[in-house]
Amino acid sequence: MMRPLLSFLRDTRGAAAAEMALIMPLLLLIMFGSVELGNYFMDEHRLVQSVRDGARFAARQNFTNYPACSGSPGGTVVADTRMMTQKGTLDATADDLLPKWADPGTTFSVDVRCESSVNGSDMLGIYRSRLSTNCNGGTANGCAQVVTVTASLPYQPILSAFGFTGIGLHLNATSEAAVTGI
Repeated sequence: MMRPLLSFLRDTRGAAAAEMALIMPLLLLIMFGSVELGNYFMDEHRLVQSVRDGARFAARQNFTNYPACSGSPGGTVVADTRMMTQKGTLDATADDLLPKWADPGTTFSVDVRCESSVNGSDMLGIYRSRLSTNCNGGTANGCAQVVTVTASLPYQPILSAFGFTGIGLHLNATSEAAVTGI
């Protein structure tokens, strides 16, 4: 009776399978975590890129859409900039660049401020024809107007296909561009 017990304890044929069963959950966690982290950074980069494109688009709108030094621009600049940021085009039927744009947790804004100088240098350049003594008041004359586009939307994990809804992460991006009125 002692002999079969000792031979059973010395048997190593199932050792590799047992070790694999013990380490498999950790390997899967590392693998799926790496994929999810890569997806998060890719989506964050895509949002930063689209917000930058939106700021460039807004900066190239006509000066008449930027009558003041603060607040939102006029005309359809905000709606068009959101469309450009969200879809990469002004075609409303195009697909969104990122999911969750229609989510209630999504925020988007386009704001304008005026700068009279940066690091001691004036900002007049192309604005010389719009000279005025009032820079920080209610008019934009004499200042370089800077448009700021900001977007924040909930992150949708890849693993949401398996029932994971995420942990409340948001993708955030902000970009600025001087209004050139081209």
